[in-house]
Amino acid sequence: MLPNAKTVLPAAALIAALLSPTARAQTPSHIVTSQKLDWETAAALAAEAVRLCAAQGYSVTATVVDTTGHEQAVVKCDTVPLQSLSVSYRKAYTAYAYGLAFNKNTTSELITAGVTGPANGALNTIPEVLFVPGGVTLRSATDHAILGGLGVSGAPGGDKDEACALHAVEKFRSIFQ
Repeated sequence: MLPNAKTVLPAAALIAALLSPTARAQTPSHIVTSQKLDWETAAALAAEAVRLCAAQGYSVTATVVDTTGHEQAVVKCDTVPLQSLSVSYRKAYTAYAYGLAFNKNTTSELITAGVTGPANGALNTIPEVLFVPGGVTLRSATDHAILGGLGVSGAPGGDKDEACALHAVEKFRSIFQ
């Protein structure tokens, strides 16, 4: 049975309306938004992690990555080893990216769960990925949405790096809205 003019015309009008620039501009589903920490909070969080480690005699670098995986804030103590800058970023990136993918809160949790990336290993060669303790996944206090990651590097052991990162996150958790 062929469609009659009564069904074809309204369908054509609907399609034309949906494709018009005015209709698209009013449709919020075409806009992508994401949550992340503001720069002041990210900087304060990184500074707190460095301060906590420094109080224990550890010279560290702390990096916060946002929901794009890019560095949002970096704070380093006065005498950190050169590699702590890249390592803190990689820990933050791994905590964010793999915490999101596998619903874990720290790089230690990822390691304990045996997460090392996809079964075929292809993503394990990405230079940013580093499965070493010291990274914490940042989550919203209200709905636990992923906000980024915090990585700390430079203490004598990733467990000490991660302890500083976790304590800093706990201090700021209530304002992660």
